[in-house]
Amino acid sequence: MLRLFLTVWLSAQLLSQALGARVDTIDVPSARMNRTLRAAVVLPERYLNARKRDAQPFPVLYLLHGGSGSFRDWLTKPADTRLLHRLADQYNLIIVTPDGDPVSYYFDSPLVPGSQFETFISQELIAKIDDTYRTVRDRKGRVIAGLSMGGHGAMFIASRHPDLFAAAGSMSGVMNINTATWKVEPDFAKSRADNFAKLLGPPAGGDTPYPGYTMVTLADRLKTNGLPLIFDIGVDDFLIETNRDLHRRLLDNETPHEYTERPGAHTWPYWENALPYQVLFFNSVLKANKVTVP
Repeated sequence: MLRLFLTVWLSAQLLSQALGARVDTIDVPSARMNRTLRAAVVLPERYLNARKRDAQPFPVLYLLHGGSGSFRDWLTKPADTRLLHRLADQYNLIIVTPDGDPVSYYFDSPLVPGSQFETFISQELIAKIDDTYRTVRDRKGRVIAGLSMGGHGAMFIASRHPDLFAAAGSMSGVMNINTATWKVEPDFAKSRADNFAKLLGPPAGGDTPYPGYTMVTLADRLKTNGLPLIFDIGVDDFLIETNRDLHRRLLDNETPHEYTERPGAHTWPYWENALPYQVLFFNSVLKANKVTVP
């Protein structure tokens, strides 16, 4: 009897894991960087079960990881490791989590040929995903977001490529890459400042030493582009002042955006809580664009 019970229980567990969204891990060649990177692709159950004759394209969320992270972070670091599965199924949304190297900050470095992540995300990754899956091959069906370094990356790439994305979001984003504006230990600030100097060259000085590469200097570009924007941060986060600075600049130039401060710090419990709000925001944009899948 016990054996029968265990067999039934194990079968139920395997069945529950088989249902719902599926995760593919794919290789994405980068001609620009002369190497291959990896990405995880979360495919909703509705995508997997669609019949070929009535299969329709699905919108895509590109979701970027933070500093010292990898493409697997969003699938392994939250307490709920099926968070992306549930969101993909709830909104019939493909979610792509690409590798961005530990400290690339997702721009094209003028000094390091192997760190060209603006080009990788905006050209090579999107082309790979569109060629491999049934996607909406238009900006109306693409959104981008990320946490910390990835929050900077999502906003930065969208600001430079409004023709590719319908909306952009950031959670605890590095809105100013001047580490003097971060509330961190001096050793950590220096290590990141040295990294920026390696990628971008010597800083220009002042509060925004890398104009054009940091979001607080791109508020006017965000206004001109007119993309729907959402960003949030925890009140105990060491990057809160950089987010408040961008929020003030967007208010000053009258750029519509959603900005929220919530309890929390620079931690996975905060991001796990924040992501569903961002996906809800993106779903409203995609619905207005008439690209959602019923």
